[in-house]
Amino acid sequence: GPRAQGILDNPSATANARTFWVTMFAQMILGGESFAYRWRNANGIDARWEYLRPSQVQVYELSDGSGLTYNLSFDEPDIDMMENVPQSDMIHLRYFSMNAMTGFSPLYSLVKTLDIKKQSDVLTLKALAQSVTANSVLQEPAQVDDNYAMARSKTLMKQLQTSGGIPVVLAPGETFTPLEIKSNISSLLSQVDWTSTQIAKAFQIPDSYLNGQGDQQSSLDQIEGLYANTLNRDMNMVLSELNNKLNANITADIRKAIDPLGNDYATALLASKNLTAAQVAIALKESGYLSQNVPNGVAADPPQEGENVDSTN
Repeated sequence: GPRAQGILDNPSATANARTFWVTMFAQMILGGESFAYRWRNANGIDARWEYLRPSQVQVYELSDGSGLTYNLSFDEPDIDMMENVPQSDMIHLRYFSMNAMTGFSPLYSLVKTLDIKKQSDVLTLKALAQSVTANSVLQEPAQVDDNYAMARSKTLMKQLQTSGGIPVVLAPGETFTPLEIKSNISSLLSQVDWTSTQIAKAFQIPDSYLNGQGDQQSSLDQIEGLYANTLNRDMNMVLSELNNKLNANITADIRKAIDPLGNDYATALLASKNLTAAQVAIALKESGYLSQNVPNGVAADPPQEGENVDSTN
């Protein structure tokens, strides 16, 4: 209704609606849950909502199991700590939950992966610090005069030091193999690719949206479809809480998040054979794709009796 729509459009006294909702969504997705306190007027109607960090909220279950209660602290010095705040006075968004009460971040599934990543970074740094590189190997023949070998190596040393390289002189039968950065170290450095792929897996979204490699066989439409499914699932978590607390029937339009310019929507409308030109124009104007000043398309009137129709045009 208008009352619920009003608080959704202007929930905060300190931020615009977009900033407020992005903060609520980001905290819910990254931390698993987010909170807002419902400030009401004397008639019990929502006046404004105040976003609360998880550190400002303590959640408890009522002793009879009939609901939750909250203890709240506020940044404003003139607002005392609130205890036993009823569940109806809170907006409590939860992404995942292990107990149907508090939220649980999907990022916890990456704890072991993060530990492996840290150890990989340590190993990479040690390998880089302790690696030995050489740009040439000098191997003397088995039968050679010692004075000649010394003179030859000194000459090479001067030449290579001038160019920035250090030669390695091997005695007969000795073999020296330097660490090849191409194969050994690069394989360690490539482990950083774990991050985006693993995060995408945790949130069940195509990793191509996080600059990952993605499925090379998938088309753009398929990837958008996967993203739409994920976004719709996440949004339903939010709508369920809002409908419950506001006793409303709130819906969300996620089309603009997937098709921000409206090109896909316009293409689908124009390709439809069951819509008239006027219906397409009205739909495009309602979505903001066309200006309201653009006239609606109409079907051409059939030629009247006595009129000539020039079939050459």
